[in-house]
Amino acid sequence: MKVSKSFLNDYVKVEDIKTSRLADSMLSVGNEYESITKISSATGCVVGYVLSCIPHPESDHLHICQVDIGTETVQIICGAPNVREKIKVIVATIGAVLPGGFVIKKARLAGLESFGMICSIAELGLESKYLKEEDKAGIHILSDDAKVGSDAIHYLGYDDETIDFELTSNRGDLLSYLGMAYEVGAIYDLPVEEPVISYKEEKENINDLYTLSVETEKCPIYLGKYVSNVTIKESPNFIKTRLMASGIRPINNVVDISNYVMLEYGQPLHFFDADRLGNKVIVRMAKNGENITTLDGEKRVLNDKNIVIANEKEAVALAGVMGGLSTEVEKDTQNIFIESAIFDAFSIRSTANSILRSEASNRYEKGIDANRTKKAIERACDLLVKYADGKVYSGTLTHDKTDKKEKEIDVTLDKINQVLGMKIEKEEVLSIFKRLNFSCTYQNNHFHVFVPTRRLDITIKEDLIEEIGRMYGYKNLESSLPYGEYKRGTYSESYLLRKETSKLLQQFGFNEVITYSLISEEESNLFINQEYEKIILDNPMSEDRKVLRNSLIPSLLNVYEYNKLRGNSNLLLYENGLKFRKEKDYIEEKVVSGLACGTYFVNHYQMKELHVDFYLLKGMLEHLFNVLGFKNRYQFVASTLKDMHPGRCASILIDKEEIGFLGQVSPNICKKEVYVFEISLDKILEKNVKMLKFKEISKFPSVNKDMAFKVKKDVEAGSIIKTIETSGGRILTSVDVFDVYTGEKVNEDEKSIAFNLTFTDFNKTLTDEEVMTVFNKIIKDVEKNHNAQLRDK
Repeated sequence: MKVSKSFLNDYVKVEDIKTSRLADSMLSVGNEYESITKISSATGCVVGYVLSCIPHPESDHLHICQVDIGTETVQIICGAPNVREKIKVIVATIGAVLPGGFVIKKARLAGLESFGMICSIAELGLESKYLKEEDKAGIHILSDDAKVGSDAIHYLGYDDETIDFELTSNRGDLLSYLGMAYEVGAIYDLPVEEPVISYKEEKENINDLYTLSVETEKCPIYLGKYVSNVTIKESPNFIKTRLMASGIRPINNVVDISNYVMLEYGQPLHFFDADRLGNKVIVRMAKNGENITTLDGEKRVLNDKNIVIANEKEAVALAGVMGGLSTEVEKDTQNIFIESAIFDAFSIRSTANSILRSEASNRYEKGIDANRTKKAIERACDLLVKYADGKVYSGTLTHDKTDKKEKEIDVTLDKINQVLGMKIEKEEVLSIFKRLNFSCTYQNNHFHVFVPTRRLDITIKEDLIEEIGRMYGYKNLESSLPYGEYKRGTYSESYLLRKETSKLLQQFGFNEVITYSLISEEESNLFINQEYEKIILDNPMSEDRKVLRNSLIPSLLNVYEYNKLRGNSNLLLYENGLKFRKEKDYIEEKVVSGLACGTYFVNHYQMKELHVDFYLLKGMLEHLFNVLGFKNRYQFVASTLKDMHPGRCASILIDKEEIGFLGQVSPNICKKEVYVFEISLDKILEKNVKMLKFKEISKFPSVNKDMAFKVKKDVEAGSIIKTIETSGGRILTSVDVFDVYTGEKVNEDEKSIAFNLTFTDFNKTLTDEEVMTVFNKIIKDVEKNHNAQLRDK
């Protein structure tokens, strides 16, 4: 928002405040600014009067001018085609500096001396969008009221200083000069003067000319006024300069008044050529495929999410964004229909994003004060009477479903000081509310505050507290150490599980990554067996970031691809994050996912290496589950999962409930071996876990025995291990698979599985007889339960 200081001064007296100080004061309450500029930075320019103007005898286009500049009469050689005697002009005197650093010096042109330059508007450094063709082609002729010898830049208003503010999205009230005035008034404790409206209405009534039909709930208020017999002409200079200072191009008095009032009140208006509008005004949703040509000459194709203003034949305006070309105010326009309305912010934002952004849509998106809608249309009528000779019909075409009551919020002094960490007295808080123009009562340590409707950003007590902090000044915060009671066990079980999972994975060498929760629609179909309704953003950053992920694996694969392209093929990655799905409601689930590939370095000092495979990753997860307290409660069951290798994938079960999966990514997705897992932390949290018990290391030696069995290929090693553990009893302390053989020494439908068994007694040294008794029992039970055959070679 570009704010002209002279424009702002109409509503709050800031003329005596240095502009840089004003900008810094606004910055101190959270309103950042980018720059302070002027419409023109030219210096040394005065108002001159051309006493005489004769053709140069040695040139076909130059003129010899004698110009009164107040202090003296100087000779200036001028080549402008429109220079003549008895006109007032802008004269850049000797030593004047024009934009771009051009310094005016005494010059000799076609044999004659020239003591200055008669300037065009373009030579004063205005942006090209503000210039008319005559401004570029010739010098600028000033009005008769310009005082000879006075500062020409000041006379034109081009020395007005402008502050370019970068506003936060919640402060839609600051997109108006009145909003800015209330903010500045609160900072400096200055009164705000709103515009005085004093026009008279004609006897004729607008309701006898028009009917209004609002056919959508997305227009809570719509007001219309009728102004006849307007004269289209150039705007007064003060309106033009203020529009330019605010970044808007002047066009003519009628259009300029529309923009001027929008800047004053923050309420966009639209002026229709009433004679081309028709007698019925309809506010409705557009039809799919409906067309409208907007004021910029572009043909727009609409859909049923766009709000339009229409007559009985067609849409004549894209509501809240831009008017239609068919009802444009032109040079021959005589009668005007004025629209002042509020439209649904979400709908306007959607339309602006897909079709066109404008000054109006920018304000509608952030919200409009319903109490200013009528004031704005009346202010427009007042200015049209003054500067366009208009006649205003009585009455107002009205549709109004808005609530114009002030918001009421209660807050205590203790709450204010607790949140801000300050010690503000009651009198200071009351003073701040008074400066903000918030009505307030105080009783029994409670403030009952009435928040004006212009402050749409304030809805709860915390918003009020923020206002007090801003106006009191964050610089007044005293440094102090944090205080409060510390209680053990305040971390949630979910947080502790994530921390423990991270610690265990990091011990194995995994590196944590953090990726986007948003993925592409194509990636959202990967690694899911059950289809859910996709959660798709209406307004995504890009097509690659439009769907909330229902698995973390696609995100990890993107990290894998990024590293692979940079020559890093040995990876251990994990992420603790959320995945999302929609059933009856939106559901988010905490999961931990991992990816492993390449070579795993068991010992970085001795550089002992293992190739990453299914069993390596399975062993890591077994250790994780054991430490988490699920020993003997988890299983890895062979399964098939979409987008996983069909022979190298397993579901992970705890207490026979599936909580995740593990396996190799399908070669159709990754040509190289890449292994992944995903575990639901929410499902793990639902399981009861007993306190872990630790045993001291046995003082007595252990005995290791190996055995190998031939079994059918469909027999799982896990089921054999369970039989071994059951038969081994107390003295069997561990069972590990160390070999699986499917070569020539076994039949085609068989495989050989070799186990290493460790026997330990914590009270004594085991004898061979004790060990062999248990060992033989294990062999018999395995052979019996699994139709196995002990291998002797």
